[in-house]
This record gives sequence, structure tokens and C-alpha cells, in this order.
Amino acid sequence: MDFSNPDKLALLSPFELKDALIQVASGADRAMLNAGRGNPNFLATTPRHGFFQFGLFAMSEAERSYVYMDGVGGFPQRDGIEARFEIFTKAHAGVDGVRFIEAAVSYVRDQLGLSAGAFLYEMCVAILGCNYPVPDRMLSLSEKIVGQYIRQEMIGEQPFIGNFDMYAVEGGTAAMTYIFNSLRENHILQAGDTIALGMPIFTPYIEIPHLNDYQLLELLIDAPPENNWQFTKKELDKLLDPKVKAFFLVNPSNPPSVRINDETLAYIAEIVRQRPDLIILTDDVYGTFADDFVSLFAICPYNTILVYSFSKYFGATGWRMGVVATHENNVLDDKIAALPEARRKELDLRYNSITTEPRALKFIDRLVADSRTVALNHTAGLSTPVQAQMTLFSLYSLLDEPQNYKKSMKRIVLRRKEALYRALGLPLPVDADSVSYYHLLDMETLATEMYGADFAKWMVKRLKPNEALFRLAEETGVILLPGRGFGTAHASARVSLANLNEYDYTNIGTAIRKLALEFHALFEKGAGSGKAAAGKSKPVKSAKKTRK
Repeated sequence: MDFSNPDKLALLSPFELKDALIQVASGADRAMLNAGRGNPNFLATTPRHGFFQFGLFAMSEAERSYVYMDGVGGFPQRDGIEARFEIFTKAHAGVDGVRFIEAAVSYVRDQLGLSAGAFLYEMCVAILGCNYPVPDRMLSLSEKIVGQYIRQEMIGEQPFIGNFDMYAVEGGTAAMTYIFNSLRENHILQAGDTIALGMPIFTPYIEIPHLNDYQLLELLIDAPPENNWQFTKKELDKLLDPKVKAFFLVNPSNPPSVRINDETLAYIAEIVRQRPDLIILTDDVYGTFADDFVSLFAICPYNTILVYSFSKYFGATGWRMGVVATHENNVLDDKIAALPEARRKELDLRYNSITTEPRALKFIDRLVADSRTVALNHTAGLSTPVQAQMTLFSLYSLLDEPQNYKKSMKRIVLRRKEALYRALGLPLPVDADSVSYYHLLDMETLATEMYGADFAKWMVKRLKPNEALFRLAEETGVILLPGRGFGTAHASARVSLANLNEYDYTNIGTAIRKLALEFHALFEKGAGSGKAAAGKSKPVKSAKKTRK
């Protein structure tokens, strides 16, 4: 790959550009600080201890069968499982995770009103992975428990009438893939339709609609930095246009990590009252880093598809776990029911191999079938051990009434942000709606705060696309992602506050400050003669592409 051509590099997805930056940063004998990707370097330990202890109990259950054969076990038995679990926990008292699973079973029985025995049996079978996911959309008790967690974290005290259905999926990215596909297959979105994107946004939401599979038109709804990354009423009014079929957004946003405030939520709800046919997809993976978070799913449940991933909050990107949720009464089902008869007959043929009443099939169940090309619907469903861990993550948060884990997560990322700004020599930006998982460094704003507006305008005009990022990578080993790749309208860099240690962010801030100082020296040198703007920056060296 030729890194000396900034125009071509500017076309790359930020996640592909990251690989190029890593190659440049790896060329020197020094530590590389990769703040480009949002994989956290922290994780929840208690529910993982609980998973492994539950696994040991599940193994003891399996080994009760086929005792006469070496290395062979059988399915757990439902009868007497509660008594055997009590014996197991007493025998392992004091072992990490045992107290947690005792508390989890108690909570399921005493607070959720579910059968402790049924829960123990479902968890044992799930952890052993000895049966297909049944039901395929989500294990029965797991859906109720995870649903309680979603109510706590996404709905909170917001009044909410009715219930919602969930589909357990392989993380937020699988949710996106399945939703785009099923919206197309069910003729809810068709080629040439217009969808609105809340900008900035996770890059794949920008890229997927352009694919030949979908050929959708994009209308950008901007949340500008000068409005504290909140959507303006003028921008949101674009949604009143009936040609806009759907509104996709990430809340809190990626990369600014700012949640939609109450005023803006209320205004979106007012727009939905005027546009009851509008579909909303809200990706709320970072919502759990905020206090008292309220999702658009809570405000506009009839219109909204909720996507939530457990990956960031619990440090579980490798588990690939998330959920899609829709209200039991939703616009998607009503849109399918209102399709022309010819379309409905076409869909009858698509789904008649899995149900005798295809027209009664909910959108979320079509999502499950479509994810396995319909014909493989009988083998659909998220891996059952993953569902078991998801359930334990949910119970961990439900049991943590003082929210100690949430406070720890918030404190970790905030301290890293503080370390970054101390090294930059700048005051920490204060925004009550920021959750600080990522942070967007606006080049012009930083330069203005450091050396004044004249210098900032000179520097931004002089920089080629991504030049500052490659300079940082080559000279300091620091990897940041371009804000433009997420739909920002200005020169900026995304720094993940989740995946490095606190002192690393000090080093990143120092590296950025050093680069700014070099540019300022060039500016001052040419300021009197007018030559500064014509100076050439240091070229970035080429590097050989390595296999991923």
C-alpha cells in the first residue's frame, strides 16, 4: 500500500486506515500506543467467575449419567436440581463466583418470580452447549432476565407500556447485518429509498447502504460540535419529509460519546408523532456508561428497533453477544401487514416452510429466519454458552443496586480523559451528556486553544487528509482514527479512552502537543514573510502491506 498518496488513503474506512497507521508506527524501535480501536482493556470478573463455577456445576450434572462409561456424560436432569445446586454451593463456599451464582438464583426466584429449578436447568444445558438453542430466538428464561436488564439500563424510570421481544445475536455488528437484510427482504426498505443517518455515526452505518445489496440513499442529520454534539431542531426537521423511511443513529454517539439530551429526545418524539410511519434504529451500546440513560426505544417504542451489545461495558468483545429488541406492537409488523397483496404472497412463499401462518410471523422472528437464509431456521440462534454468559452479565448488573461496577467503569475512562488533557496542557471539556468512552479531538479547536485562531486556520488549511495521523504514527507511535471516517465535517481524530492505561494517554497528549509545537514553529518562521502556508510537511514513509 502506498501511504504517500493522501487522496487515496482518504477513501479508506477508518478501520482499514488503522492498519496502515499501525504499519507506519511499527517501523521504529519503540512502544506503539494504539488508541484507534475501542476494545476495552478492562472486564467484569465476577460474572465470569460465576460462569465458570456454573460450568463446574453443569459438568457435575452431566456426569450423573453414563457413569459406567469413561469420558461420557448426559443431559442434566430437572428433578432435584435445586437441592443438588445447594449441595454444590455449600461444598464450594468461599470460592470466587459461588456467592454470585447463589445470589443470582435467589434473585431469579425471589425478585423476578421465575422458577429456580427451571433457571438452573436452562443454564446447565446452555453452558454445556449440548442442545440447539430452543427457542431459536432466545432461551426462554434468558430472554426474561436479559429483558429485565434492558429495562433497567435502556428504559429506567421512563413510563413504558407493554412488553418487548428480543433476539440474541452475535454482537451489535451481527444485529446491523441482520436488520439491514430483513428490512430489504420484507420490502420495508427498497433500493432507491432514503434513510437518515444521525451524524457522526459508527462507520458501517454509512457504508452498508451504498452496497449493491441495498442501494439506499442517505440523508445526513448532523449533530454539530458547536451544539455540544446534539441534533439541532433544523436538522431533525428533515425527518418530517415523508420520503425518509428510517432514521439510524448511535446513542451515545460514536465517536463523540455524547448521549442525546432530554430536550432533543422530546423533540424527536414530537417528530414521530407527526411521522408515525418513521422507523428508528437506535444503537445504544455505550448507554450503560451513562447515569439514568434513556433510550429512544423507551420514548418511541412502537417505531424503534433497539440494538444493544454487551461487548464494551463488560469487556466482552470476544464473546460476540448482543440483542435486538422490538416492542410487541411495532411499525415494522404493521408495514408488512400493509404491503400490497402481491408482495404478501411473495413473503408467504418465503416463510411457508417454517410456519403454517406466515402472515402472523413477527418481524423479529423473520429476522431470525432471514439470518439463516430461512431454510436453516431450525438451526438458528446464538450459541447457548454465550447466552448463559449474557444472562449472568445481566444478573450481575441487576444485583448491583449501588451501581458500583458502573461507577468504576465511568471512573476509569474519565481519568484517562483527564490524563490526556493534562498532557495537552488544556482544560478538560465539561459536558454533562458525555460518557467519555471515546473522545473526538478537533484539530482546529486544539490548535486555537494552544496558539490562537490564526495559527489554527493556517494549520488546518495546510494539512493534507490524515497527514497529522500519519505524522503521529511515524514519529511517536500513536495511533488515532480520522473523525471524517465517522461522518464529522471537520478535521479531527478519534481517541479511544477504553483500551490503554492512564499513563499511555499522558504520552498521547504529550505527542500531540509536540507535533503542534513543530507546526507552530513553522508558522512563526514564515509568518512575517508569508511563506509559512507554502511550506511542505515531512513526507510519510512507505511501508509494505502485511497480511491480517
